[in-house]
Amino acid sequence: MSDAPLPCLTTEVPGPRSRELAGELRRWENPNVTFLDPEGRFPVFWESARGCLVTDVDGNTFLDLTAAFGVAAVGHTHPRVAAALAEQSRKLIHGMGDVHPSAVKVELARKIAERTPGDLGHCLFGANGGDAVEAAIKSARLATGKLGVLAFSGGYHGLTFGALAVTSREDFRAPFAGQVPTFARHVPYPDSPASALASLDAVEAALRAPDSDIGAVLAEPIQGRGGIVVPPPGWLSALRDLCDRYRVLLILDEIFTGWGRTGYWFACDAEGVVPDVLCVGKAMGGGFPISACVVRPEVARAWGASRGEALHTSTFLGSPLGCAAALAAISVLEEEKLPERARSAGAYFKERLGELAARHPRHVAETRGRGLMLGLRFREKETALSLMYALLRRGLIVLPAGPGDVLEFVPPLVIEPAQIDYAIAQMDAALAAC
Repeated sequence: MSDAPLPCLTTEVPGPRSRELAGELRRWENPNVTFLDPEGRFPVFWESARGCLVTDVDGNTFLDLTAAFGVAAVGHTHPRVAAALAEQSRKLIHGMGDVHPSAVKVELARKIAERTPGDLGHCLFGANGGDAVEAAIKSARLATGKLGVLAFSGGYHGLTFGALAVTSREDFRAPFAGQVPTFARHVPYPDSPASALASLDAVEAALRAPDSDIGAVLAEPIQGRGGIVVPPPGWLSALRDLCDRYRVLLILDEIFTGWGRTGYWFACDAEGVVPDVLCVGKAMGGGFPISACVVRPEVARAWGASRGEALHTSTFLGSPLGCAAALAAISVLEEEKLPERARSAGAYFKERLGELAARHPRHVAETRGRGLMLGLRFREKETALSLMYALLRRGLIVLPAGPGDVLEFVPPLVIEPAQIDYAIAQMDAALAAC
């Protein structure tokens, strides 16, 4: 454990090459895409990564507490994933996913059916989380005949137009007003027992309305980008019961929470809840872009059999490279028991975050999370933002969440206690300097 690799900084952060690349990127990329801090504090440009460490173009190594948006659950550039990609690339890079599929697509679909809860087992493949959410929304329309989807405040489901309709953030939606579909409604997402009751009441009121056109309820079992918000125990089970009572589909977006992140294979496993539709992605490909919308048999039947033209497909559906990477990543999750490791490492990390919060009550309001999906909520969002910059200069990559007052900690599931201790020490020093 003590031999776990730690960050090593050899230049100022960002270093000269990162600053040079920032200027170059400013010339060629749409300016709205990558945040290039006017004061030069952000970003660093990555050169390579392995396990929990990222090396930038200046030779500095950082401890990645984001898992690159939750993707690198098995660790960056895992040898098994890299080998699977290399082997597959020598045989078949691209197939005809909905016409002449690759054999590896069949293998991955079977593995997903084996790993997802209950009788989920019919896949619609995509390249990213937004693709999976789009397929889920279409599945609900076909299975129920209803247009409406009930989603939750603080929810984030992607930025394609269908996914944007169910994403609640007005800052993403407002610039496209008039183009964003209007089939979604939003009700409060709970963060306490009292708010859980209010949330369920709001869901039921929407479902029982005489003119309700809602065919599905879409929820994250734990909100990630919304601020690492964990609903009280029993809320998800009660939501399942309401969906059954009013005969609407329950769609769970486990793009962030799935594949071991919360200490379970899927966050819904904590309460034994089986959704009608499950959206998965991020960590599934071990770093390669691939996602899936996984549905129950009766939902799959609503699509009907293909007559030569699929209702929902894309050029790269079931990419052989993506399928090979996903099979390797899932095997690593199984063989290295990473969901169990996320539970134990997450308990240790959360304990250390609690100690940190106790030492800095002037700044830290709350610790949150489950497994290795953790967060610190600060009393002022300016503290979280300034800490993000300060920690980067100390060798830690972190990101804000929620309305900006939360720093999220979602590292690779292979993080070691010594690396957690290093992160806590750096946060302690940075907070002491605030």
